[in-house]
Amino acid sequence: MKPQEAVSTAWEKMQGMLDGLIVMLPNIVLAVIVFVIFYFAARAIKSLVKRVTRRHRQARSLGLVLGRLSQGTIILVGLFVALSIVIPSFKAGDLVQLLGISGVAIGFAFRDILQNFLAGILILLTEPFQINDQIVFKNFEGTVESIQTRATTIRTYDGRRIVIPNSDLFTNSVTVNTAFENRRLEYDVGIGYGDDIDRAKELILEAIASVDKVLKEPRPEALVMELAPSTVNIRARWWIAPPRRADALDARDQVLSAIKKKLTAHGIDLPFPTQQILFHDQTEETDGDRARQREGWPAGKQQVPQPRSIGDSLRKLAEMRSQRDGNGSNHRTERSENS
Repeated sequence: MKPQEAVSTAWEKMQGMLDGLIVMLPNIVLAVIVFVIFYFAARAIKSLVKRVTRRHRQARSLGLVLGRLSQGTIILVGLFVALSIVIPSFKAGDLVQLLGISGVAIGFAFRDILQNFLAGILILLTEPFQINDQIVFKNFEGTVESIQTRATTIRTYDGRRIVIPNSDLFTNSVTVNTAFENRRLEYDVGIGYGDDIDRAKELILEAIASVDKVLKEPRPEALVMELAPSTVNIRARWWIAPPRRADALDARDQVLSAIKKKLTAHGIDLPFPTQQILFHDQTEETDGDRARQREGWPAGKQQVPQPRSIGDSLRKLAEMRSQRDGNGSNHRTERSENS
């Protein structure tokens, strides 16, 4: 091809492209205007959702997530409409099919991220717990600070932040301590076997009732739960409101202090586990004969020997040594005289 013909062909192509651009220019301008309208509409809807949920503290995180989702969806729809205006032969189904194929690959690559995202959406929709609730998850306990699409953050009572993936929260058991208005606390109090159980229960209930933080209804209870080796255990149970951690600790401190003071003031024993240790000096001739023994002491055939204290045993041992030393010196004296 000659140079002049090549230049002429290129010029014709450029003219054709320019003519096509001029023909499509109204569609392009219209597509841009439509996309801008969709874009500002998406921002307005996002702001509206945030403004509606701002009044409710529990719904703030959900409103933020829904606002972002609605904004992204509207912008995507606006893009489809704009492309359809610019390219009349374009079909949204083709792009959806392409996005679907890409979505499968993205799903395998970011499976954990998408799993946490979906779990976060479900947590925000079902609301098993809300912001400012106090929850227990495995070894973590604290106050919920935020619920995001990827993870939930809680603040522990000692001032640390824990970030928990939403998929773990959604698929495992979570204890919500502040789910209801009231909460029951309990503690086992051990009294002596010689004390009057009914009187002790009456005193325990009086002590619980004297604490202002304890609710009158439901009524406090004192129930015998166990006959332990050293004590009779009575379980004291009472209700408080609100059921937050600080209130529970304060109420427990006041109730246990009142119970202790009340019981001791009325002569109720609060025993603790004790053990009796017998020291066997192992000086009896029948030591090891288990046929006749009392509390580990061999009885022998005669009178049962009495247990000795440590001091008595030491004195007995000193006497035996002094006698032995005295007998030894006497024998040496006799041999010297005979010689």
